[in-house]
Amino acid sequence: MPARRPDAGLGLPRRPRRAAGTAPPRPARYRRLGRPADTATYRCDRQVDDVEALRVHLGLESIDLLGHSAGGTLATLYAARHPDRVRRLVLLNPSPRVVGLDIADADRREVAESRRGEDWFPEAFTAFERIWAGQATAAEWGAIAPFSYGRWDAVSQAANAREASLTNGDAAAVYYSAGAIDPAAVRAALAGLGASVLLVAGEYDVGLPPKRAADFAGMFARAELAVAPGAGHFPWLDDPQWLVATLSGFLRQDA
Repeated sequence: MPARRPDAGLGLPRRPRRAAGTAPPRPARYRRLGRPADTATYRCDRQVDDVEALRVHLGLESIDLLGHSAGGTLATLYAARHPDRVRRLVLLNPSPRVVGLDIADADRREVAESRRGEDWFPEAFTAFERIWAGQATAAEWGAIAPFSYGRWDAVSQAANAREASLTNGDAAAVYYSAGAIDPAAVRAALAGLGASVLLVAGEYDVGLPPKRAADFAGMFARAELAVAPGAGHFPWLDDPQWLVATLSGFLRQDA
């Protein structure tokens, strides 16, 4: 893979900056809620203060916190900064960027090649190889979409088609601003976190392959890893019953 930092969501090489009027990068998912006067407030480290302000506003001594993908970065940063305020932490397919966990080409290939039996595989894998080689165009980024889902069916295709309308390009551009994350400091904080942690990975998630998800979970003092069978980056689409049962079981612990 080219020597570029992972993107906000899937941990793949970052897309080139978009031209005005084009669709924003796909992996960073933020709903459009209006542009703030200072877009730097979209930085992941700045949003930690927003989560803490909400906790105070709600009058809660501690909270159960869940984050998915790039949202997992925010949840992890909050737990690192306010460890005494987190009762339980759930990370769904979190971005490995927050802890500086590099995912090798071989890790991604192993997961991707396990799907050779899929009808869409040849075209998608060819596009993946071009991305790894630093030769991607917009067409390649679109072609690898099936790798994000456990099944490339009508449900996942409809979800993928909605991506542009659920993406805030302004937020995506600054979320991982320079200096927003100190992976070494985050890892040190997580090692002493007393909260129970559940890290959910998808069997087919190329952004955080299960083997590397185990490394991520190992950075916490009290963490368990659950791998969703046959799931990709969106376990609530691939197997909602499994996800509900897994989360419910975890949240009932120490209740």
